[in-house]
Amino acid sequence: MECAIISRAGQVLARGKLILQAGTDGTRLNLETRGGKLIEGGLVGEDGDLGAASAVLFENCFATWRMTGLTLQVVISS
Repeated sequence: MECAIISRAGQVLARGKLILQAGTDGTRLNLETRGGKLIEGGLVGEDGDLGAASAVLFENCFATWRMTGLTLQVVISS
């Protein structure tokens, strides 16, 4: 899924894609920017719930850009 991280002021900080990455500890929801940066999210719940995984992803986005009030805009196209 193509996405953008947008600041509170409306500035696009990064564009990239959300990816599900399988590992030995489970499946993670990660963000890979077009610039090649991988921001790791949390583990996807066994039932497919993305709540905890996205919370960790946003914590790591905060650590990357040092901003609160970030918005993740997802573009789904057919």
